[in-house]
Amino acid sequence: MILSLVKALHIAALIIWCAGLIGLPLMLSKHEIGEGQASYSQLRLLTHRGYAYLATPAAIVAIAAGTALIFLNEVFTLWMFVKLLAVGVLVSLHAWIGHLVVLMSERRGQYAPRSALPMLVPIAITMLTILFLVLGKPVLDNFAPGWLSQPLGHELPVDETPI
Repeated sequence: MILSLVKALHIAALIIWCAGLIGLPLMLSKHEIGEGQASYSQLRLLTHRGYAYLATPAAIVAIAAGTALIFLNEVFTLWMFVKLLAVGVLVSLHAWIGHLVVLMSERRGQYAPRSALPMLVPIAITMLTILFLVLGKPVLDNFAPGWLSQPLGHELPVDETPI
């Protein structure tokens, strides 16, 4: 029961977070140099609130619920660690969008909006990678070089033995 609730919370938060990551670059690209104060204020408030009150809390809930799911399901396989790496990339892209939201608000009339495409491509690729890893659960036995999976027989460089 608890597993189903956490999974539902994780999926709902992911939907909101991913929608925010797609919607915010589209809204930022609608900004125009020389636009009127009313239009600028409306777009600035919409992007700021969308980022601060929708996308960021959804990201926090999605990551917290996803972390709980890892431990509830005991999923400690290589594909999960690769997925966590992709989630880290998604978090970095989230921070980049936040930076662009701040640039838009601080440089009124000076911030030249970019096309949404350069922001959307890495976001979409990362989202699809995560989706592929979660749904496919690929076997990644040959992901790392062989020398990483075998002990080399070297002594530790310190006298103490770790616990």
